Amino acid sequence: MTFAEHRDPAARFGEAWERLFDPPIAHRGLWSPDGAPENSLAAFQSACAHGYGIELDVQLSADGEAMVFHDARLERLTGAEGRMSDHAAADLTQLKLAGTDEAIPTLADALTLVGHRALVLIELKTPAGEVGPLEKRVHEVLIDHNGPIAVIGFNPYSHAWFANHHPQILRGLDSYAYADDETLAREQRKAYAKLEHVALAKPHFLALGMDILPSKAAAEHRAQGLPVVAWTIRSPEQWAKVRDHCDNLIFEGFAA
Repeated sequence: MTFAEHRDPAARFGEAWERLFDPPIAHRGLWSPDGAPENSLAAFQSACAHGYGIELDVQLSADGEAMVFHDARLERLTGAEGRMSDHAAADLTQLKLAGTDEAIPTLADALTLVGHRALVLIELKTPAGEVGPLEKRVHEVLIDHNGPIAVIGFNPYSHAWFANHHPQILRGLDSYAYADDETLAREQRKAYAKLEHVALAKPHFLALGMDILPSKAAAEHRAQGLPVVAWTIRSPEQWAKVRDHCDNLIFEGFAA
């Protein structure tokens, strides 16, 4: 897909497209081990206060609510047992994150807090073979939000769903080298590492891991008009190595 085929994304996506390039984007909000926990309202508030964009993770609760949470299981961040998707939203919002007073937020609550203050990259944690339910609920939430947003994620079929149903929403395909991903067949891992799934996903930009930057495939897509956002950058030195090949960064652990 070329830049021309997007028919001027700056005009189509306005503020969301502009903020894709600047400022830098805080990974799971502006969090720290001894401060606001990742993917919390406090982390999103901090990112807004410091003038950054926000990346967050979303998956479905047992009763179909879009919840902001990264892990499939609850143990690491809440101390509770079990899978996030096995619990209802009302129960999940009572769990505290990383020993703080912060609870697991819904996507609606997160977007209400942020408003127009920051671009929000919503990473869809779509389960394999279940494209549709999470995407549909996220779109329902987005109808009531008029701030700058984009949907991102690793599943090209999720992107294709948005391309077919809601093409007006900015989309970014996540990818990396897939060297150790046992969930995909070997040939599929090789194809994804070469970004061959871009044709299926039809994204407007790429969010690429450090293990695939720089690369010939990334450079070719960028030359054709797909901006490249690097993740996850954890130091100024890491950013210095790839910044000439990228348009922005998703960062954590330092002041970008």
